[in-house]
Amino acid sequence: MKVIRGRDDNEPELSPRPVDEEDGSHKYDHEAFLGKEDATTFDQLTPDESKERLGKIVDRIDGDMDGQVSLNELKSWIKRVQKRYVYENVAKVWSDYDTNKDNMISWEEYKQATYGYYLDGTGDFEHYTFKKMLPRDERRFKAANTGGDMIANREEFTAFLHPEDFEHMKDIVVLETLEDIDKNGDGFVDEDEYIEDMFANPEGGIEPDWVKTERDQFSDFRDMNKDGKMDMEEIRRWILPQDYDHALSEARHLVYESDLNKDEMLTKEEILENWNLFVGSQATNYGEDLTRSHDEL
Repeated sequence: MKVIRGRDDNEPELSPRPVDEEDGSHKYDHEAFLGKEDATTFDQLTPDESKERLGKIVDRIDGDMDGQVSLNELKSWIKRVQKRYVYENVAKVWSDYDTNKDNMISWEEYKQATYGYYLDGTGDFEHYTFKKMLPRDERRFKAANTGGDMIANREEFTAFLHPEDFEHMKDIVVLETLEDIDKNGDGFVDEDEYIEDMFANPEGGIEPDWVKTERDQFSDFRDMNKDGKMDMEEIRRWILPQDYDHALSEARHLVYESDLNKDEMLTKEEILENWNLFVGSQATNYGEDLTRSHDEL
């Protein structure tokens, strides 16, 4: 289930835990604690190597160097890791779009790099996806470009690629979510559209129990005014809840699972005792190929 929608290659700072993350792999925990790429790297290590690197990370998380990791220190680390992913992602693609190498990216540069194949007549610009995405990207680029000149610096381009991380882009996130789910184009999201976004059931078979739970969620919590559909404000409360911090929730989960003496603090020993909750290794065998080295860890 995608809760926040941006471009297809972007993801939120930290998504909610998937409803089906019950396979014992701790993949979500690893990615939240390490970031996706470092989680992949750890999957290629032996258990001993993984524990050794985890120990070094624990020393960095313990900011006040009191020998214990508090809930706030763990939350701050998770937020830092997820923010690092955002800026590293932008750094990777920056040169692809900054074609004149002036350390700025104009809308024209981005448009040509992304849609030039279709705009020059080589590709089929009548293709629905690109006809839809071009004006949508232009609208988002304009919202991210605080200077109003349609030339983005790194911070503005980061807001364009990762709007969910920037307060002034939240309206765009809500609008794009509505556009993605609102199949009948009435400007609202009804219950069936809400469910269809999470569960495709083209043959009309029996819905799993979790789908029934989501239908109850829609009627009990999503549809605040009980008119059978979600408007823009109700969608905002759904995808951008003000009273829920995903990083804090993940930090609490890690503390709860690892706090052996139940003092709501984690020692290095407690973390290493539960190392497979925080990081992976070849022993867990769910990772992908090693994509880069991480000497800094």
